[in-house]
Amino acid sequence: MQTDSSFTFVLFGGTGDLSMRKILPALYEAHRAGGMLADNGKIVAVARHVADRAAYIDWVNEHVKPHVSKNGVDETAWASFLDRIEFVKIDLGNPEDFTLLRDALSGRPGIRVFYLATGPSLFVPICRALASVGLNENSRIVLEKPLGYDLKSSNAINDAVGEIFAEEQIYRIDHYLGKEPVQNLLALRFGNVLFEPLWRREWVESIQITIAEELGVEARGDFYDNTGALRDMVQNHLLQLLSIVAMEPPHSMDSDSVRDEKLRVLRALKPIDPRDIGKVAVRGQYHAGVIRGSAVPAYATEPGVKPDSTTETFVAVKVEIENWRWAGVPFFLRTGKRLADRVAEIVVNFRAVPHSALGASALRGGANRLVIRLQPNETIRLYCLAKQPGEGMNLASVHLDLAFDRFFREGQMEAYQRLLLDVINGRLALFVRRDEQEAAWRWVEPILNEWAAANKPPKPYAAGTWGPAAASAMLAQHGTCWLEEEN
Repeated sequence: MQTDSSFTFVLFGGTGDLSMRKILPALYEAHRAGGMLADNGKIVAVARHVADRAAYIDWVNEHVKPHVSKNGVDETAWASFLDRIEFVKIDLGNPEDFTLLRDALSGRPGIRVFYLATGPSLFVPICRALASVGLNENSRIVLEKPLGYDLKSSNAINDAVGEIFAEEQIYRIDHYLGKEPVQNLLALRFGNVLFEPLWRREWVESIQITIAEELGVEARGDFYDNTGALRDMVQNHLLQLLSIVAMEPPHSMDSDSVRDEKLRVLRALKPIDPRDIGKVAVRGQYHAGVIRGSAVPAYATEPGVKPDSTTETFVAVKVEIENWRWAGVPFFLRTGKRLADRVAEIVVNFRAVPHSALGASALRGGANRLVIRLQPNETIRLYCLAKQPGEGMNLASVHLDLAFDRFFREGQMEAYQRLLLDVINGRLALFVRRDEQEAAWRWVEPILNEWAAANKPPKPYAAGTWGPAAASAMLAQHGTCWLEEEN
């Protein structure tokens, strides 16, 4: 990940929540590690609510510093990191202000990275303003989700941005693709002869992908109420994870080889007949409940949420892939807020043995499974059956555990750190290509349209549970259940 490339990293939304919690801490960690960022690389923050650089540095010290380094801040590294930061005050609604940015960037060597940590409504105006002052040349643009509200609006944004930046200049970020276990999933599949022969319909019974949150909508009620879990999580994070799990081995790890294989998966997703959506998709909304001993309110009473809102905070959906490798294997995706635990994981349930001389316990489904946990602790576990000590042939579940923090002495790289370094170094493999995004929207839209047309309220679930009972019933029809007991 080391580079000698000169760069200027321009951060729009420099005082926003994403900049505070993720982007600036990730850049600090890369700086602190040494050698990852060119010595003359600069960070230029853009905002309108701060008077000047001194005031911005004060803001960074107060708001960003608490979010860096789990083991404490290296004050020497922090001071030299602040030396990298510059500031330009711009009203993003005034294109003429962009001449100030052009002048601030004039004569700087190396690549320019523009990170749009803003609302999607500002993506096109910012790109047009950058082009108006000639800053779209020799540059890369990073777009945060959500990129549109549906396929039509997503295409409109992509069309407008594509008139200004070439596709190889556009980095559509999905931070789940930068997580260490997702990278290890690729290593596990394509670096070992052991797993790849089993990674197909003959040996896999079902696959689950879960992204569960204990938190509610927090201060994002107004945004979330116009978005919902299907747009916020399924269309991007969950379908991207599915494509990584199900893709064919790429020719190499270059950007187009990887993304071509992901695209083939997304285009092979079995279209959902609107008449069957009630059978394969469950949506819910959390009501008041208890999480870790504390009472939490219902979604409809959260600030910024309409009292009669029908926005979903939970989605579970069954997905099928119409190709040779995965025909007949159900993929179950699940995400929700105010659930019983904070966890993101991929569960590969292998088929039971066809015949057992060791008793019925060896015939149960899921006895062999691979659990790839993305958060909170990043691990890979392989479960199998072994004989219990003592008389008789009694079997019990045991597991092989790869806990990265115990196995590797050096600290793991956070997802945003990896992805920001990839942008600076021009590596596109972990970013979403336009045709991938279109394929995901195209598959999701029938669900969105059916839910909007039906105008029915989501199924209620108590905060602190695992969502509506209908989500468990959907899996029960296939003789399986959600994995919920792991810690």
